[in-house]
Parts: sequence; structure tokens; C-alpha cells
Amino acid sequence: MTPTEIDYPEVLSEMREAFARYETALTTNDVTTLDELFHKHPGTIRYGATENLYGYTAIASFRAGRSSANLMRDLAQTVITSYGRDVAVASTLFTRSSAPGKIGRQMQTWVRFAEGWRIVAAHVSVIDAPA
Repeated sequence: MTPTEIDYPEVLSEMREAFARYETALTTNDVTTLDELFHKHPGTIRYGATENLYGYTAIASFRAGRSSANLMRDLAQTVITSYGRDVAVASTLFTRSSAPGKIGRQMQTWVRFAEGWRIVAAHVSVIDAPA
């Protein structure tokens, strides 16, 4: 892959839209959209702040039982990088008023399939905010 194949403007635009759609679905507990945005495959993985989920079915089950309380958050330092036209990585930091002194970190690997952009791997973790 050459440097000219990284961050095609049209791909970044699509990914910003997909990422914003995910964020809206997450903070409003729109489980249908969240389920749609994860690739329906046994190899899809989501490491959460308190859970390790292997496969789409486990991810969907987690979403179905998750509390809808305190989901709002503020994002910072969001970076989206595309590799070619069909793979992208979205990384962001987040804070929640319900968790003072903590900072969350989220990374997602997205792949373009026939049905659109889907998350194939995700990682969420929370650490103490730097002093």
C-alpha cells in the first residue's frame, strides 16, 4: 500500500458518517442500529470495559441486556484513518459526567462490505484521567 492509498477523502467522509451514526446509536441506546453496525460473523470481537465478547451473537446479546443509563459522553481526539477504500480504524477518547476522573478509550476496525461499513473489531477501556 502506498501513502496515496491512505485517507482517501471520500472514504474518510463515509467513515465520519458511519462513526457519527454509531455514536448517536450508542448514546441513545439504539440497539437495532448498533447491531446493524457490527459485522454478523463469529470472528467479530468486542472487548468492552468489563466484558470480552467473541462473535456477533455475543455482542448482540450484550447490547440487548445493557442498561440505557448514563450513556451520554463527550469525545476528544477522534482520529479516523482509512487504508485503501475498504478498511478504516476509528479511535477516540471519551469522558462521562457519571465517571469523574476517568477517561475512556475506544478503537474500532471497520470494513466495507456489500451492505456498507461494519465494525469487525472493537476495544473499549477506561483508565484514570492523567493528572
